[in-house]
Amino acid sequence: MRLEARQVSFRYAKGDRRILTHVDLCVEAGERVALVGPSGCGKSTLARILAGYLAPSEGTVLWNGKPLPAKGFCPVQLICQHPELSVNPRHRMSKILCEAWTPDADIAEAMGIEAEWLSRRPNELSGGELQRFCIVRALAPQTKFLVCDEISTMLDVITQAQIWELLLRVAKKNGLGMIVITHNGALANRVCDRIISLPEINGDASIHPH
Repeated sequence: MRLEARQVSFRYAKGDRRILTHVDLCVEAGERVALVGPSGCGKSTLARILAGYLAPSEGTVLWNGKPLPAKGFCPVQLICQHPELSVNPRHRMSKILCEAWTPDADIAEAMGIEAEWLSRRPNELSGGELQRFCIVRALAPQTKFLVCDEISTMLDVITQAQIWELLLRVAKKNGLGMIVITHNGALANRVCDRIISLPEINGDASIHPH
């Protein structure tokens, strides 16, 4: 299995400003790839395109050689930096979590999710607590690729380490491919097999792994 972006370009509806130009990217099942680059270079836009949240202006995204499904559970799951933007504020956390799947107690416990949190709404949790739910929700059995967009920047160092340890363990067990978007070079080197600079592949340039 593989996740591919083929000649993906994106521009805003108003004006001619291009964020992405002819980007080619391929991630194999079980591979962990860091995507780095300066603010404003299009990393988060590409993340949303890869997960099917945003349609490219040009090009296509393929999972296992086929377009991402338009309906149902997407095999590519996005975990974003601001978890409050990816949940329904009116729902309780038990409903938000179980809309995707009912996780094993071991995973919820390993992520530090407490039972009493399930009855709360998103605004009753801290950013770190809410992010834990979003990560567990993304680890449904149907998930084949994770796109992690600066998912641990809001968390303290100890919590970051715990979350990445769990993610890597689950990814290895399930053969998940991962795209890790981060400004943290040490993190990229620690958790990823290769590092790609978005400016190097944005505009028909070649991929240069570090």
